[in-house]
Amino acid sequence: MAILAGAGALASVSGCNKADETPPEATVSTSAKSPVSAAPSTKAKFRVPLESEIRDSVTLASVRRGRALIHSTKDSLPGHVGASLTCANCHAGDGTEPNGMPLVGVYARFPQYRARSARVDRIENRINDCFERSMNGKALAWNSPEMRDMVAYLAFLSTGFPVGVDMEGQGVPSLEPLKGDTTRGAQVFAANCVACHGADGQGTNAAPPLWGPKSYNIGAGMARINTAARYIRQLMPRDRPGSLTPQQAFDVATYVNTRPRPDFRGKEKDWPKGGAPPDVAYQTLAAKR
Repeated sequence: MAILAGAGALASVSGCNKADETPPEATVSTSAKSPVSAAPSTKAKFRVPLESEIRDSVTLASVRRGRALIHSTKDSLPGHVGASLTCANCHAGDGTEPNGMPLVGVYARFPQYRARSARVDRIENRINDCFERSMNGKALAWNSPEMRDMVAYLAFLSTGFPVGVDMEGQGVPSLEPLKGDTTRGAQVFAANCVACHGADGQGTNAAPPLWGPKSYNIGAGMARINTAARYIRQLMPRDRPGSLTPQQAFDVATYVNTRPRPDFRGKEKDWPKGGAPPDVAYQTLAAKR
């Protein structure tokens, strides 16, 4: 079962980030149509733009480079990726699959206030969160060609989308939280996940590691059991997505996220105004007050 199928976990992309389960969204425009305002009560239809909507070759080349970076992040940017992951491991189909943590429409929802940082973040902040947390690596310079190309790709995926509006197929479907069990989770993992992720969870050519030194660190959104369970229930196993019950999803998410993984320096400063989600695996300074 390829729990992370395609990453950088821009995490899940929502409008106003309820608990920072979200990914990137932006501040650059392409030569394609710009997003237009719409009533915030209306969900935008999910639509993957066509490359033919891009009007000039320079922007097209940048968008294609951005998609290539999303698809092959580790190989393309080894100095910025510490884990054996790519952005597409979490953002299925290079961010183009509905209900698979899509990047479609993300650009139109940034800048946005995020509770984890307690500030209004730009899309570049969100991208770098994924590099530093989901990929256990180093941030990109905001003015780097790589950042520019990734933002261009996200902007392209938001062509024609209304600004600040939620989208059909955004993030992954919600699940009622359940109490996970590591013993049952180990059994679910052995029966459904080892073919792709390996018996030791360290990954294979088919799928990335789920714990250990080459996996996402504790500060990543996927390190939260509720987030992981929703993703697993919707997308795993890759050859039988949706075949696990909600309880099985929570059991295997609990098993995976209680295995050793890299730390994240400064994690205690997350949610500085309080309100950290209950499944965050570390104590914050705000929670101690």
